[in-house]
Amino acid sequence: MKKQFNLSGIDGVAKAIVAHARYKVLCFHGEMGAGKTTLIKALLKNLGAQDMGNSPTFGLVNEYHDAHGNLLAFHFDFYRINDESEALDMGWDDYLNTHAWIFVEWPEKIPSLLPEDVLDIHIHFIDENTRSVEFNVD
Repeated sequence: MKKQFNLSGIDGVAKAIVAHARYKVLCFHGEMGAGKTTLIKALLKNLGAQDMGNSPTFGLVNEYHDAHGNLLAFHFDFYRINDESEALDMGWDDYLNTHAWIFVEWPEKIPSLLPEDVLDIHIHFIDENTRSVEFNVD
């Protein structure tokens, strides 16, 4: 599915992704500033996360819960890692063994650690207010 949208319509894109996602591991591809974190925030809102937070660029991972305190999602930003061993050292495999949604920015930094069943989401910068999003819904 390919959608072009104005940033004010990002909630609709988030709803479409949640409705069509066959997997709970979502990998976000796009250049710096394309809107990966903004889309993840919209997804978290759509899923009912209590706190939308910020990009985990420095901490590498943020954890999100629903209104009842149940674990909902993890948001990873691997931009600053140097190799896959850093992801393993932080317990990447343990995160994959949860039932939570897993949102991964910069998945190209950990290619051999990603499970087979992921939804790849490609975000392209069109102009200051417009993006294009592509993902496979099979």
